[in-house]
Amino acid sequence: MPQSHAQIWLHIIFSTKDRRPFLEHTSFREEMFRMLSHHVKECKCISASVGGHIDHAHLLVGLSRTITIAQLVENVKTETSKWGKKAERGNPKFTWQSGYGAFSVSHSLRENLDQYIRNQAEHHARISYQDEYRRICEKHEIEIDERYVWD
Repeated sequence: MPQSHAQIWLHIIFSTKDRRPFLEHTSFREEMFRMLSHHVKECKCISASVGGHIDHAHLLVGLSRTITIAQLVENVKTETSKWGKKAERGNPKFTWQSGYGAFSVSHSLRENLDQYIRNQAEHHARISYQDEYRRICEKHEIEIDERYVWD
């Protein structure tokens, strides 16, 4: 076959370093989410949805067939960390955690995940980031080592 085709949807999650509330200010958080989306697109991927809360981000991404998950996440986190250090309402100490979670998403469930990402503020009135992440990992049958996952 002379053409290559792929449709791979991912739910990518990462927190700020030590889950510090760097995204506490609404205007900064919204701009950070726009910057995350921008850098996903710069990597030739589809940015379907970006959201999160004061200490973490969720991205629904259509992965390009020309980039790895690790390359995408590294680029997005590096570029937005640089921006977050200098932006209005940003913080010179802004940084993301070193790790991340990447989970496959069925094409038929993209809209459900989009709504989940858009409703993070309501969601986190009831559950912490750590509990949310634990539940997502359990749902995907991924064991996490609590000693290392929260750096």
